[in-house]
Amino acid sequence: MSTSLSKFGLMFFLFLALFCSLSPVRVLNAAIPTVKVGNISKVDDATYFHLYYGQTFKVIKNGFDGKSYLLIQNNTRMASRTKYCTSRIKSFVIPLANYSIETDYYFPVSFFELLGLLENLKGITTGMVASPCVLKLQSEGQVDIVNSTELSQFSAHFISNTDQAQACNYATFVPFGEETPLQRAEWIKYLGVFGNLETRANHIYDTIKENYMCLSKAAVSKTSSFKPVVAWMQFNDGGWSFTKESYKLKYVEDAGGGNIDNSINKMTYNISIPDDLEEFHAILCTVDVVIDETYISDPFAYNASNFFENIGVEDQSCFAFLTNDSLWRYDKRIQNSTILDWYDGAISQPQLVLADLIEAFFPTGNYTTTFFRNIAKGEGVVNMGPEMCERDSSTPMDPVVVAC
Repeated sequence: MSTSLSKFGLMFFLFLALFCSLSPVRVLNAAIPTVKVGNISKVDDATYFHLYYGQTFKVIKNGFDGKSYLLIQNNTRMASRTKYCTSRIKSFVIPLANYSIETDYYFPVSFFELLGLLENLKGITTGMVASPCVLKLQSEGQVDIVNSTELSQFSAHFISNTDQAQACNYATFVPFGEETPLQRAEWIKYLGVFGNLETRANHIYDTIKENYMCLSKAAVSKTSSFKPVVAWMQFNDGGWSFTKESYKLKYVEDAGGGNIDNSINKMTYNISIPDDLEEFHAILCTVDVVIDETYISDPFAYNASNFFENIGVEDQSCFAFLTNDSLWRYDKRIQNSTILDWYDGAISQPQLVLADLIEAFFPTGNYTTTFFRNIAKGEGVVNMGPEMCERDSSTPMDPVVVAC
């Protein structure tokens, strides 16, 4: 009996000692102040980024550069104690105090405008932007053009070229890498987390998606027994090719059109080769709408005559898209003859692109297109400049809702 009691006493003593040693830890953990994340974003359509939330931090996993971005709230102890800069993980303190953008590669700055973040934009690497309001800020001296040696001063430097060497404050933003228009637009949520603006980002994307789906549904109701056949095509180095990027084909489908037959898999039709030219003309005779993507240095001077010369025809009677005056380009909004808003505003607001295409496929004459111009009707381009900005830089840009 005494042996059993002594064993019991020893066990009780060890349990009591263990409890006392753990109790202070529990009390200490309970006393740590936390910052509750009041709003979150959930990725519904995009495939190349994911969001995760903790009590005092957020994590973005970027599928394009393979990195994880740890975003730490600025009013936590973790913000002053934690800094990561490795090949796998980078950390940023949010909301960002300021930021810069690498504008050498058609960077879509309109995402920042929709969120109301232009006030914190302090540097761009070139003046190659299609945003009148960014151009206005730059002309007023509120945004500087900076070189690569000056980028470390910013809380974050956003880039779209994933192949370049990246400093610790570089953050990759590549919405145009997604395969559908709505997937590209949902990258508004990616930026929203950098400014604790998830509620705003969610609202913007929901508005855009709802309008996009409404327009697409209305377009389907306009379709007769035969859909208009659409070809995206470009001329380069003496040859024509049909472009088949996924998001463009999706636009055509959602606008009630039909893409050219998938069996047309020849890469290039050289107009100097008679057999190529004949085959190319035969395909064009089956097309109802043409979108000419040919790159030109001076869009102001490009018109239907240039197109006719490039396709090598004199008799135009065979081509339905010419009979119907349906020859389009997406260079209607341009800055400095080179920077197309197609690579900016068209990415963040795909509902406007869809509305343009619906008008192109089923013309009413009552809708003014945003990004597309009909060169068959002699439509010209709109030169974008700082004078076109009618909004204060601190005021968010609202997405345009098109009646459907």
